[in-house]
Amino acid sequence: MTPVVHVDRVVKRFGAVEAVRTVSFDLMGGETIALVGHNGAGKTTLMKLIIGLIRPTSGQLRLLGEDPAAGQFAGRKRLGYLPENVSFNAALTGRETLAFYARLKRESAATVGPLLERVGLEQAADRRVGTYSKGMRQRLGLAQALLGSPRVLLLDEPTTGLDPALRQSFYDIVEDLRRGGSCVLLSSHALTELEERAGRVIIMNRGLKVADGSVQDLRGIAELPTRIRLRTREQGIEAAQQWFAGTPCHAINGHTLEISVAQDRKIEVLRRASSVGAPVVDIDVAPPNLDDLYAHFLQDREGASC
Repeated sequence: MTPVVHVDRVVKRFGAVEAVRTVSFDLMGGETIALVGHNGAGKTTLMKLIIGLIRPTSGQLRLLGEDPAAGQFAGRKRLGYLPENVSFNAALTGRETLAFYARLKRESAATVGPLLERVGLEQAADRRVGTYSKGMRQRLGLAQALLGSPRVLLLDEPTTGLDPALRQSFYDIVEDLRRGGSCVLLSSHALTELEERAGRVIIMNRGLKVADGSVQDLRGIAELPTRIRLRTREQGIEAAQQWFAGTPCHAINGHTLEISVAQDRKIEVLRRASSVGAPVVDIDVAPPNLDDLYAHFLQDREGASC
């Protein structure tokens, strides 16, 4: 299968600053990819390279088989982009704004109304954008990015300013696009949100790609322990500690015991916790989450560079 985005040993320098350092990856249709990293890690620079707003210093980059910096309209028409900070003409209405971008993309004006409804702006469509809240402007930016049912959708901090209900609606839209074969690249600091919704994670640090794979793949590479919390019967914390004697554990409060175990010992501990006579009334298993993995790979890279 041909990748929709091909990045091969791409370097981008701004004077003495190397913002992207020999990065390579392929993005496929039907994928939702989380691009994560600290501020200055190179995420936004990578997005601008993919869009064609800037050219790589060296290396090769292809968007839908074309050089994005060459400016061919066919490729850009099939691309959607939502920047981190959206800005629109405050004097125009939401409907006028979206109609303007539809004309730029040579899309029918008939698509404007349904898109505004899809992002929850149908009631505010004829209000001036200058009266919109930050969340409403963010939704208008998302509608703009969705024009033309893009095959590649790049979203930089897309849920900033959205309330929980609208965040869920946003991710429903993203999932619909992925199922339809689109590639969605999400850059965000909201790692908890991304963990549940991205099939793949690319972690950037100081311009380098330090990890790339599914959350499960990264857990296997990192080999971080799984946390198992056991709620004991009332006044049963000492009995639980004796029951798990020989296994590193510590009491969190008067009735909860936490055990950190390697992946290959998780089943053994769970069997012991659920066996007859165990002083346990509830079990909570927490594998390493994306926050844990992110911190691990950044620390691992920092250690390697010392």
